[in-house]
Amino acid sequence: MNYLQVVVEAFRSMSANRLRTVLTMLGIIIGITSVVLLLALGDSMKTFIGKELEQLGTNMLFISPGGDRASGQRMRANAAPALTLADAAALNALPSLAGAAPALQGSFKLSAGNETSTSAVHGVTPAMFKIRTWKLEQGSSFSEADVRAAARMVVIGRKVADQFFYKTDPLGKYIRIENVAFQVVGVLHGEGKQVDGGDLADLVLVPITAARANLIRSPFPDNVQYVVAQGKSGNDLKDGVEDIKETLRDRHRIKFEEPDDFRVDNLASFAETAKKISAGIAVLLGLIGAISLIVGGIGIMNIMLVSVTERTREIGIRMAIGAKPRDVLLQFLTEAVVICLVGGIIGILLASGFAALITATGKFDVFITSSAVIVACGFSSLVGVFFGYYPARRASKLLPVDCLRYE
Repeated sequence: MNYLQVVVEAFRSMSANRLRTVLTMLGIIIGITSVVLLLALGDSMKTFIGKELEQLGTNMLFISPGGDRASGQRMRANAAPALTLADAAALNALPSLAGAAPALQGSFKLSAGNETSTSAVHGVTPAMFKIRTWKLEQGSSFSEADVRAAARMVVIGRKVADQFFYKTDPLGKYIRIENVAFQVVGVLHGEGKQVDGGDLADLVLVPITAARANLIRSPFPDNVQYVVAQGKSGNDLKDGVEDIKETLRDRHRIKFEEPDDFRVDNLASFAETAKKISAGIAVLLGLIGAISLIVGGIGIMNIMLVSVTERTREIGIRMAIGAKPRDVLLQFLTEAVVICLVGGIIGILLASGFAALITATGKFDVFITSSAVIVACGFSSLVGVFFGYYPARRASKLLPVDCLRYE
């Protein structure tokens, strides 16, 4: 028999016992569906996290007051840890950084017409737009002159614009923030989570000086809540972190043995951690799918052993008319591989259907990659060979005389 005849015989044997074949395939179908879908989920999760981190910016540093020196000596000296506009200006001049921008933030009541809501309002400088890669869909951002003049201007996100100015042009209109009128000069483009947990489409941005003069009043007018810095392209962010620490320690007159009174959070380190976690979860999901596939392979081995017992006389007749042990081995091994491959194809189709259903919800995109399909097909073939070899070898070792006498 040539190999084509062996494959044809394998399909004939499968069609002769259709119910048993379907039940045998079921374990492989479930296993392959799990492997392909879980691998796709793992890859999609990594892609999703990568896109989110890319949108946030992986070369940014966030400097905030506090650090390891939260309460001790400075609190006793009535000098709580703080960052100032002068600190931000000093960081902006560092050669290892592309820029640094201070910010204030608070939650305030917004109103326009009959609409009211409560939202976080950010006091920022024009440099913040460049550092955070905020783009404008309409209008423009405020200028340095507007910051110096503490102009009552506001740039809003798309959701805010739709809420207060539905189907009308928001430019030139006014939003009252705690009963102080701010003129809308721009609308941000896009949406998506920001590092502080907010959504880009929900942002309300005003000049930092206008926020200090009208909204966030403080006995320390130069203090800011945080500073966002951007590392220069091609430079190691570690150099920027060291320069920031050295500059702020010098400006805050912190002695060598004393801890920092500020924190520097490196978003790139968060990105690396997130990538490692997502890669580990992807591997774990693949292993879970592989376990179900191994269970299906054990089912194939059991069914093939039953098949060998039922077809003992058939094996004896084949050997009596000239079939060699390797022919019997090849026949039963081919049947196992064919069952796994057919089950694998069905499993891939089912996994593609489930992925399409998940993607159709609009909450998470799941795509079946060619690598997942190749892995699934290769793994199903290996399962067929591995779990089909023992029954096939057992069949090939039977003696023709014993087979013909078998009842």
